[in-house]
Amino acid sequence: MAGYRNRPEETSAVIIDNALRTGDLGHVDGDGYLHITGRAKEMLIVGGDNVFPREIENVLLAHPAVAEAAVIGAPDGLRGEVPVAFVILKPDATANDSDLRAHCRAHLAGFKVPRSITIAADLPRSPTGKILTRALPK
Repeated sequence: MAGYRNRPEETSAVIIDNALRTGDLGHVDGDGYLHITGRAKEMLIVGGDNVFPREIENVLLAHPAVAEAAVIGAPDGLRGEVPVAFVILKPDATANDSDLRAHCRAHLAGFKVPRSITIAADLPRSPTGKILTRALPK
């Protein structure tokens, strides 16, 4: 909470009814275990529909050529945002934007299919190795 010290507006935005609202999204399963599935700030709104980047990333990761994937929203004049993806291929694997988008179309609703998929050699990372989606070009 050190980042909220002497910042009453920011503090009141995250502490509601004496509970800290972290922005994490998740669910409690039938056995009472909590599963964190994403962050509210990462959610895309595509033509009024909520789209979770993790869902698209999981579909891309299911493709045999994909080693890593990251999805962000890009501005769109008609839909507000559209998903765009960045992937790293597995060593010696081959795939292109069309192959990967066809794979997504087979497993996702049309509005969730990335408008473009960039195949990259590397992705920006934090010191702990997490992909920095905010550093990806929109």
